[in-house]
Amino acid sequence: MSGRKGMKHYRVEIKQEAVRQVLEEHLTYAAVATRLEIRKAERIEVWVRKYREEGEASFHKPIGRPLKSQAEERELERLRMENALLKKFHTELRKVQLAQRNIGRSTTIRKNTK
Repeated sequence: MSGRKGMKHYRVEIKQEAVRQVLEEHLTYAAVATRLEIRKAERIEVWVRKYREEGEASFHKPIGRPLKSQAEERELERLRMENALLKKFHTELRKVQLAQRNIGRSTTIRKNTK
């Protein structure tokens, strides 16, 4: 089982039969849930709504997060490498700028005159 604890997934055939009984036999959601041993009648209501919106395709949608394509994966890897290179370059550039300004090494001593 995937999802939350106790969450049940129903086969496509069960969903199709539930929708058919609601639309063709004009049964209530609760009656269909009892007949097909579906825990919640609200689930059938969702299936019917999706069926009306998308038709038969609503039963065959993939479940879960879509996989990344290889092109996206390569682009992501390229950007990560570019970020690492830019961070390294920025660090080196910062060292050179600090060395040029000679920060932290004061050669002249100022006398406090008041």
